[in-house]
Amino acid sequence: MNNSPLDKSLVEKKIQELRIPDVGKASIREIVALVNAVEEATDFKYIRMEMGVPGLPPAKVGVEAEKEALDKGVAAVYPMVDGIKPLKAEASKFIKNFLNIDLSAAGCIPTTGSMQGTYAAFMAAGHVDKKKDTLLFIDPGFPVQKQQMMVLGLKYDTFDVFNFRGEKLRAKLESILSGGNINSIVYSNPNNPSWICFNDEELKIIGELANKYDVIVMEDLAYFGMDFRTDFSKPGEAPYQPSVANYTDNYVLFISSSKIFSYAGQRIGIMAISDKLFQRDYPDLQERFKGTTFGATITLRLLYSLSSGTSHSAQYALAGMLKAVNEGSYNFVEGVKDYGERAKKMKALFLKNGFDIVYKKDLDVPIADGFYFTIGYPGMTGNELVANLLFYGVSAIALDNTGSDEEGIRACVSFVQHNQFAALDERLRLFHENFRK
Repeated sequence: MNNSPLDKSLVEKKIQELRIPDVGKASIREIVALVNAVEEATDFKYIRMEMGVPGLPPAKVGVEAEKEALDKGVAAVYPMVDGIKPLKAEASKFIKNFLNIDLSAAGCIPTTGSMQGTYAAFMAAGHVDKKKDTLLFIDPGFPVQKQQMMVLGLKYDTFDVFNFRGEKLRAKLESILSGGNINSIVYSNPNNPSWICFNDEELKIIGELANKYDVIVMEDLAYFGMDFRTDFSKPGEAPYQPSVANYTDNYVLFISSSKIFSYAGQRIGIMAISDKLFQRDYPDLQERFKGTTFGATITLRLLYSLSSGTSHSAQYALAGMLKAVNEGSYNFVEGVKDYGERAKKMKALFLKNGFDIVYKKDLDVPIADGFYFTIGYPGMTGNELVANLLFYGVSAIALDNTGSDEEGIRACVSFVQHNQFAALDERLRLFHENFRK
């Protein structure tokens, strides 16, 4: 690594100081801490691809709505645990306008980001039936959700969907669900990190099997509408964002403000529970949490205990953003299309310098350009690639952190600005010059 633009010994020193045993297997937050430490000790700036943080300004309509709410004094008042009425109403309209799903406002519950929503939902699902003690992740997926399961002390199973697309998904799911121990299925769509997008055939398979085996489907829509190959931006007009909600009533949807509105800092999202599931009685769940229905347990037992509600002013911000989108005065898809442009250009730089795309195809078509993509390098494991790229000023996480069976890294485009592409190109050139030997 004599051609590395960084002092190798300095990077190694920071790894030791942070007590990271294997930097190639480091978590997202460990990579963040390491890169921050190196940058603070030097004038060098990394090309940062490790963290899925928005890289665009927040939606102005949300900022203005939140400022107005603060001026009215909402900061002094506890919000209702299940959310303010304007937000619940606009969330219900949004789900109708952009998924074409009828869902009452009661089931639209604000959470402190989708992270809190999944935490509460995992906790509830883990106790709906004593015989069903395991949650199933369709991977690759968001690594921190498995950390949540670890913190909760709950069991989970997982498989990489890479080789089980289309009708193959049915047999794979059936082989797992037939064991009778699965309470829930969890996946993201579009997928973090592969950016594959389940189509209606696959979502129908998931929904049908959820009905057959009576399991809850948790659909993480953090990147709602961001499959830029199709325009999902017109309220009340097809095409609609694909969803399992078309094929089962056993669903919980997670709609985040962090990516589609770049409103990550205020930690506000929506957990949308189907009307049927919201009202469902689970005797084992009631025994565990002394609540009534699934929905009431989520709100009055779990969310109340976790945070006693979600930021009052941020709820008004999200209500304002959803209202603007519902009325057609704000196009949230246009607001984030730059991520697709960045991905397209960054992929070209990696390919130019000897790398390859790991998840190349979405069924029989090229993978879309979006918030994430996946990269490999010949002869290197994903862990080795993470470790080696760090010495060339490029940071990412390994795919095995996401539950993938493939070797490579996850690249997030959001923090990489267009004026950094030349630097990325040069660092990848140096990397390839060194390692192709």
